[in-house]
Amino acid sequence: MATIAEQKAALRKELRKARRDHAAALPREVSALVFARPPAPVLDMVPEGATIGLYRADPGEAPAGGYIRFFHERGHPIALPRVTTLDQPMTFHLHTDPYEESDLVAGPLGLRQPAEDAPVVVPEVLFMPLVGFTADGDRLGQGGGFYDRWLAAHPDTMAIGMAWDIQRVDELPVEDHDMPLKAIVTSTRIYGPF
Repeated sequence: MATIAEQKAALRKELRKARRDHAAALPREVSALVFARPPAPVLDMVPEGATIGLYRADPGEAPAGGYIRFFHERGHPIALPRVTTLDQPMTFHLHTDPYEESDLVAGPLGLRQPAEDAPVVVPEVLFMPLVGFTADGDRLGQGGGFYDRWLAAHPDTMAIGMAWDIQRVDELPVEDHDMPLKAIVTSTRIYGPF
């Protein structure tokens, strides 16, 4: 019988491919429109003026750029993750230019991220990418543990997953260090709040 780590690795491989294929089949305009702004029930969960943590999407991930611009225009401080090495904790830094991204630099994992001197902030609400999820709110992350460790250290932050519907599975292997989500937003519905 496969270990939980082996089960998760196999699921990640399968779900990443499904996610990539699904996103690649969509016209860019469709994916941008679907995630252009959070749905009203999700907005109701966000405190006024809260610092919002988001992410720059890898190919295939649910696009977060629309949410970044939406919350920025509403006056919310925006934070993006910064990673230095795989063994160091992820931090969130203020992102002030969601249109030109002039405040971002190349990061070690191939994504642009805030510069080292950008102010460190702690998001009150964190929208995060997923590899897979269940209708009950269990999540499968990228496998590096960055978000789980960050959320464990910041238990007051409300975590909301963003995903394509194709990423939903009936069940996932869950370990003690897997941090729960408050809700999950897909292109067609909202799961939660849990």
